[in-house]
Amino acid sequence: MTPTLIDLAEYERVGEGANGASYNHRQDPNIMLKLYFRNFEAAELELELARKVYEMGIPTPEPGDLVTDGKQVGIRFRRLVDKKSFSRACGDNPEKTELYGQQFAEMCLTLHNTHVDTSRFENVKDRLYAMLEANPDFTPDQKQKIHDYIAAAPDADTAIHGDLQFGNGIFIPSGERFFIDLGDFCYGFPLFDLGMVYLCCCLNNEAWTMEVNHMSNATARRFWDAFADAYFHAPDCPLIPYGFKDKDGKPLFGPGADLQQVEDLVKIYAGLKTLIVERDTHCPMPQFRAMLEGTIY
Repeated sequence: MTPTLIDLAEYERVGEGANGASYNHRQDPNIMLKLYFRNFEAAELELELARKVYEMGIPTPEPGDLVTDGKQVGIRFRRLVDKKSFSRACGDNPEKTELYGQQFAEMCLTLHNTHVDTSRFENVKDRLYAMLEANPDFTPDQKQKIHDYIAAAPDADTAIHGDLQFGNGIFIPSGERFFIDLGDFCYGFPLFDLGMVYLCCCLNNEAWTMEVNHMSNATARRFWDAFADAYFHAPDCPLIPYGFKDKDGKPLFGPGADLQQVEDLVKIYAGLKTLIVERDTHCPMPQFRAMLEGTIY
């Protein structure tokens, strides 16, 4: 794709994440811009994926075109006026945290019950294999054990956000909800997605949670507890068909599930999300790797 040249002075900066900043157009309320700090390829890939996901009918802001200010590359989207992320909403209204956790779970249940055309998207396992191979901070033995664990997980053709966290779910005053930041969208077993939800809610230190997610660790944990209850106990929980059993031989997922045993499994998948975090931060993350120690290696 050839990016369209824009004048960044026409945009007002309104937010910032790990990989880029967001802007609203000063004159046109229907345009927002996501500008990457680096990595032209990542912007192009996200736009390609965003278009495919939008065409599938998964709720996400309508993607526009690839642009550049001459230094950075970004994507223009149709702006959702007065949008708010679930993380920001919890920070602003902590008394509603349980409600927001349930609502985000409802979004994720719908997403993970969506089957995709696998010829149009990448398998989550292949994506993880590539990140594992590129990571210089695991030993060869650790890499092999992680690879084997990923390979042994069930195969599935269901939608995977790839960076599923409560900052990447948003809603507008009408109540409509949307997923954003689709650069890692793929397909596969839903637990590969759910590990990131747990990581963001339960494994960060207090300062990070306050700075990035706008809430205390206690509030983030409340969000996870509400999310877990709504997602893993749901009659249509997409994990039910895989036949996982708890230590007593009962179904691990669905109504009546033991959430502590569920959490013990989710922690391992949260550890696997170390691969995406370390890809973006370019440094080891011991607090996340701890979920792999004594389980996978």
